[in-house]
Amino acid sequence: MRKKGWIKFISALLAVGAAFLLGGCAAANQNQQQTAGEQKPQLIFADPQWDSVAFNNAVAQYIIENGYGYPTDTTSGSSAITFEGLVSGDIDIYMEVWTDNLQPKYGEDLKSGAIQELGANFSDNAQGLYVPTYLIKGDPARDIEPLAPDLKSVQDLPKYRQLFKDPEDPSKGRIFGSPAGWEVDKILQTKIKSYELDKDYNYFSPGSDTALATSITKAYEEGTPWLGYYWTPTWIMGKYDMTLLQDTPYSEELWNDGYRCAFPSMNITIAVNKHVPQKAPDVVEFLKKYQTNSELLSGALAYMQKNDVKVDRAAIWFLKNNEDIWTKWVPGDIAQNVKATLK
Repeated sequence: MRKKGWIKFISALLAVGAAFLLGGCAAANQNQQQTAGEQKPQLIFADPQWDSVAFNNAVAQYIIENGYGYPTDTTSGSSAITFEGLVSGDIDIYMEVWTDNLQPKYGEDLKSGAIQELGANFSDNAQGLYVPTYLIKGDPARDIEPLAPDLKSVQDLPKYRQLFKDPEDPSKGRIFGSPAGWEVDKILQTKIKSYELDKDYNYFSPGSDTALATSITKAYEEGTPWLGYYWTPTWIMGKYDMTLLQDTPYSEELWNDGYRCAFPSMNITIAVNKHVPQKAPDVVEFLKKYQTNSELLSGALAYMQKNDVKVDRAAIWFLKNNEDIWTKWVPGDIAQNVKATLK
């Protein structure tokens, strides 16, 4: 009896020990799995609501999500509001900072260390007041005569207020401005007053980028006059023949005196909140190499417009057809991760 009891005791003790060891191993294994599969921090992109930044966001987000494994999202708002979000940390990444439009704040926030500039996305850009080229040169294919053959510069505009008649106030012309809320809207309104164009023209703020583009499309398809603000890169400039009106050459002195000169060509930079280099250092290295140009972006935006696709589909189209470009931005293993999702 004693022998059997001892055996039972030893057996029970071994069973308990085995269960404890197995349980401990299972718990350790579970902890290792949780650590290995730990969720990376979400990265928030600024969406100041123009086409090219939406496309750049989509391309970068696809690479970051499928190559690096970070979840992403976007926050929409005006350029001023989204930039403030970048400074405060509510937004992590800004793919297109039109730096001069945000001065002096941009420079101040760089100097304070609130944000970090990673490099130029593109620099071959232009912005200002445009007219359809057929107003100056005509369009024989559409039987359009040149209505303003001598129109060359912003300074010529007072002579042409009747050509660009404001339908709501025929005594003046109409200049289509930037969507309200964009930082450049303030610049344009000040610029027009500095040039005293407000004596001959009403400044009209469209409700959105889409509304502004629609006004150009309507005028162009009808062959009628149009005058207003636009920029490159855009699908509009890829599709339509538009002429940027000349202006007094840019100088810092004139720019600081009521914007009395042409818009400067600027570096459109990629910037991140100060915490992102620690939060996602591999993504920062990727964004430092990210670089496009106006021709590439205008082509992508024209593809979207022609084929009626959203930016997420356009990003996939771009990645499939431009491996020679984007694979230079990332390490080989990341490129392979991305390519695997494109098949």
